[in-house]
Amino acid sequence: MEIRVLRYFLTVVREEGINRAAEALHITQPTLSRQMAQLEEEVGVKLFHRGAKKITLTNEGILLRRRAEEILSLVDRTERELIEQEELVEGRIVLGGGEMATMQELPEIIETFREKYPLVTFDIFTGNADLVKEQMEKGLIDVGVLLEPIDMEKFDFIRLKEKERWVVLMRPDDPLAEKEAVSAKDLEDKPLILPRRVNVKNELSSWFGGYLQETQIVFTSNLSTNSALMVQQGLAYSIVIEGSVPFWNREKIACRPLSPELTASSVFAWKKQQPFSLAATKFIDHMKACLGNAF
Repeated sequence: MEIRVLRYFLTVVREEGINRAAEALHITQPTLSRQMAQLEEEVGVKLFHRGAKKITLTNEGILLRRRAEEILSLVDRTERELIEQEELVEGRIVLGGGEMATMQELPEIIETFREKYPLVTFDIFTGNADLVKEQMEKGLIDVGVLLEPIDMEKFDFIRLKEKERWVVLMRPDDPLAEKEAVSAKDLEDKPLILPRRVNVKNELSSWFGGYLQETQIVFTSNLSTNSALMVQQGLAYSIVIEGSVPFWNREKIACRPLSPELTASSVFAWKKQQPFSLAATKFIDHMKACLGNAF
């Protein structure tokens, strides 16, 4: 399977037709049709539903599109990084992280780094720790800000001293908003939104003890901002990390800490034995200097 053919395939997907894709690629329609037929023969499955007006993807085609996008993204990054090795420190660094207080460390680190290397740019990917970790393992993210618990066997990291605190979100007019803190018993029989991550759900289940029933979990969410919208509508209470709270409208959303308090640590991490670009290597060294050593 050639990189060139994958680019042809994604162009056909984007243009929803062979003719338009051929024009965009500056090749003939018969040539492109033959390439796509050979690709289907090579992978051994049908990739397209060929309609009268446009082409759509089969389930197998959808899977190939996702993998092709990942492969080409990695190829493009590799080509840029090879060029960067022979030039001034420049290029793009991909950072990943969720909605938590630890992310507030990044702006100052980036600011002082760019004072030294103004040609370097950043791409910030937002997602939960499992998703960011998956992208790091594929080489698509250079540095991730991860909320523990998470398996760190494949990563080097710096663990932050400050702890992330778990809180419960509710409407300001909710009776629980009158409390200074909320206990597991207070949430007994209440509809809940829990984080999607399995490890985190297990920790929260331990905190709830016998007060949590499976029927109470009406939503799971990977980002607290989305769950806050459900809370605002009065559909459920959401258990989230406190870090994103300052960005919400306090007139529409209230939050209270859990009692007893539940906290989590977070880490800045990067993959072990990863051949980073010069820019990413410099950034990791700069981050170590700013944050100190792992402990």
